[in-house]
Amino acid sequence: MNPFAELGVAPQLVSALERQGIAEPFPIQAMTLLDSLAGRDVCGQARTGSGKTLAFSLPLAQRLKPGASDKPRGLVLVPTRELAVQVNAVLRPLAKAVGLRVVPVYGGVSMEPQKTAARRGVDIIVATPGRLIDLDRQGFVKLDEVEIAVIDEADRMADMGFLPQVEHLLRRFRDRRPQYMLFSATLDGQVGRLVRSYLNDPVRHEVAPEPQAEVEMTHRFLAVHHLDRVLVAAAIARSAERTLVFVRTKRGADRLARQLVREGVRTAAIHGDLRQSARERALKEFSDGKLQVLVATDVAARGIHVDEIDVVIHFDPPEDYKAYVHRSGRTARAGKGGIVATFVLWDQVLEVERLKRHLRLADPIIEVFSNDPRLANLTGLVPAVPTAS
Repeated sequence: MNPFAELGVAPQLVSALERQGIAEPFPIQAMTLLDSLAGRDVCGQARTGSGKTLAFSLPLAQRLKPGASDKPRGLVLVPTRELAVQVNAVLRPLAKAVGLRVVPVYGGVSMEPQKTAARRGVDIIVATPGRLIDLDRQGFVKLDEVEIAVIDEADRMADMGFLPQVEHLLRRFRDRRPQYMLFSATLDGQVGRLVRSYLNDPVRHEVAPEPQAEVEMTHRFLAVHHLDRVLVAAAIARSAERTLVFVRTKRGADRLARQLVREGVRTAAIHGDLRQSARERALKEFSDGKLQVLVATDVAARGIHVDEIDVVIHFDPPEDYKAYVHRSGRTARAGKGGIVATFVLWDQVLEVERLKRHLRLADPIIEVFSNDPRLANLTGLVPAVPTAS
């Protein structure tokens, strides 16, 4: 018997999964599906790339009845437009298999096509909070019949300051009590308050990081010189198939992408000021292997779900340990190894040492230059041993 069928997934959805080559549930799916399909409120804690999208998409597709209303009865809130696009891509074939209509709405693009799609009728809406509030206030989306509400990447919602908008929307449902599903890499702080305030006796499921995953992720901290660090990044990228580079600012992303292109490395930047079509094109080319490097800001990278990223480079050190974990989690996924390299300028040493202590990483900071042959194999990179004179 199909493992998804054993968890209670309907035959037409099992067939839709099989057509996509999906035969085995990920741990977060296996843990949550029995409860979510039964209508329970669910909190799922698992790191990015663990299969959370399918874990909530299947209950949405199965529990909502097609044709019951032209108003949305399923709602998925996500922090970024990239993630809205990703969720829509996973959810749409499942919804189609059972006759449900899905509409993604997010900022950065014209509102008119989204208004038109909403007027035609929608069963499930996948939305960033700000754009959904705009459409709601203008009367194009009515939220008074929502039966299932999903908050995806709740921790990132909090980091980006979106929780007030999320709560503004959730307060609309207090009288009706929809089924809630909340998925997040962490459930502390503001996310914990959200759970206590809105979810009703939720079943909690946590996928603990596999020890193997920690072994497969290699951490390197590289002392680089300001004028040489672009060349160091280029040297690392030339020895990898896909490299994801993080910077702190949009301007910095554009500048670094141009510099890497001048070094002969196929590169594009992705950040909030780019048109959605440009962001989607860059992400697709990176996923297809046409780009060696994608340079991203933290906000834009939240929607990046590419399994075969060989190296993550923190060109600018992350602001805190949570950002380090989120960024680094883009590699060493789907059972494959990965390398995380953090660049450290002379005035960032204390900041990075504090970060290492918080993460319990003992890896030393190793000074490198762009002509260092060890950059071709960061896994084997160890501090150089001085030769006896």
